[in-house]
Amino acid sequence: MNKMNNDKYVIGEQQFSIHHIYRTGFTVMPRPHVHESFELYYLLRGERIYFMNGKVYIARKGDLIFIAPHELHSTASSQLEETERILIHFSPTFLPQQDRDILGLPPYQQSALLHLSVREQIEVERLFLQMNTECRNQQPLHDRCVQHLLLELLILVHRSEAIERSEPVSSHPMHQKMMEISSFIQDHYHEPLTLEQIAACYFISPAYLSRIFPKWTGFHFSEYIRVVRVRAAQTRLRTTKDKIQHIAEDVGFGHASHFNKIFKKITGLSPLQYRKQVR
Repeated sequence: MNKMNNDKYVIGEQQFSIHHIYRTGFTVMPRPHVHESFELYYLLRGERIYFMNGKVYIARKGDLIFIAPHELHSTASSQLEETERILIHFSPTFLPQQDRDILGLPPYQQSALLHLSVREQIEVERLFLQMNTECRNQQPLHDRCVQHLLLELLILVHRSEAIERSEPVSSHPMHQKMMEISSFIQDHYHEPLTLEQIAACYFISPAYLSRIFPKWTGFHFSEYIRVVRVRAAQTRLRTTKDKIQHIAEDVGFGHASHFNKIFKKITGLSPLQYRKQVR
């Protein structure tokens, strides 16, 4: 039987939010997704499978995960079904202007999982829980207090002994294989790819790969290929003036009409609308 307790508080127009969650039972994020904001995810108890950067990570008690804006990610239960975690989402505009340059320092340029020392865990937990308490009690100037606590947390993480990113580690026999497959897709998304072809390359039955892939990544196999291709197309639309037809072909879509349909389904915009919005 699943049990869940959670408290969520928001400051401003979604400039900052903090979400304290306790759950028992198997859970999986309904859809892999991206945020416009930065995310800090701290695991107080339990273990979670986390998919980001095209890799599968195992987050354990005391681990801190930093998710950069627009980074596709998902999370699901591991074999330990009881978890407690705190999530913070924040916009750079929530920080005082003179302090926003910290987001250009390590590890904030890209998503990362950090294995914190016991000393660092104690400080990080204190800051997360104090921010949660400030938001819950809403004493005068609580938003200003949360700003300072968040900045203190960001500085602490920047100074962390765990600043070198942890490599994904797991005792599960399929973990390394799933990482290899997701990396292969990221490297070869522009080529024709099929479930049967990749299953054969990695000596797995297609049926088993189809069943296990969503557990580790949050995606169905064919869906993951489409998302990787659309993400590559988004980069081209933002950074080049290439024709949409050429982009569609280069990222692995045979026909522009199919590309337009899938792109809009995933992003909510047509490729042309997306290009206009980001320029």
